[in-house]
Amino acid sequence: MKQFEGRVAVITGAGSGIGRELAIACAGRGMKLVLADVDTEGLAGTKGLISGTIAVRTRLCDVSNSEAVHDLAGFAFEEFGHVHLLFNNAGVASLGPVWSATPEDWKWVLGVNLIGVANGIQSFVPRMIAAGQDGHIVNTSSGAGLTAVAGSGVYCASKHAVVALSECLLKDLENAGSKLKVNVLCPSLVKTAIADSNRHRPAHLASANPDSAPFDQRVRAGMEASEVSAADVARITLQAICDDDFYILPHPAVRIRVEERLRDIIGDHRHQEPDNLVKTTDGP
Repeated sequence: MKQFEGRVAVITGAGSGIGRELAIACAGRGMKLVLADVDTEGLAGTKGLISGTIAVRTRLCDVSNSEAVHDLAGFAFEEFGHVHLLFNNAGVASLGPVWSATPEDWKWVLGVNLIGVANGIQSFVPRMIAAGQDGHIVNTSSGAGLTAVAGSGVYCASKHAVVALSECLLKDLENAGSKLKVNVLCPSLVKTAIADSNRHRPAHLASANPDSAPFDQRVRAGMEASEVSAADVARITLQAICDDDFYILPHPAVRIRVEERLRDIIGDHRHQEPDNLVKTTDGP
């Protein structure tokens, strides 16, 4: 996708962080915007940062709720007639050892980070396919969706699933002969409000990992030290859309960790004898 001006972008999690910067970057390219979040004040703040010449609509939306996302899609298409860029970006985090994660941690994090993306795909993509125009679905995963991080088991599980879901979506669209493309955004630590995402955690899912404190402190320190800003991530993302790069890794260090993980995965095969490999691959 090379042309942005006059086109329509829908961004979830647009009230702060990467979502806010994606909105600003898309506005800078002359796009019309539909911004969604559970944070109404944050949405107003994002809208206030965008030029008055840009058409902007805001919508309160809990992406873990399929009906809310379905309504968001209806609203976007009713307002602007089409959607060219869908950013399934909303995300939350819960930290601590896997063994002390609560059932509510799992429900909340998977509900927003994974089911939220699935809801976006199901509500928007069929309409985007039917329109027959080019466009992109950009799903926000994380560097933690390509690697493993101590104290982030629930979060990593949700983000690994988003990578796999995005890979499958790309193949499904190719199989359907659609013009739509897919990108999966995998940033590492960035100065955003995700460390404070508990402020919007539903009361019925409030029971959180009791051993999160040291991991939370480490993440906050890493975010403060990060040399990559949310604005950098947004800029890199729009360029990746132009270049049709499926995997978007704004932090170079993530590539190194991915390479290390892949070496671990294939390492055992390097030590197998050729005869064993033949037996394994040829079957009985």
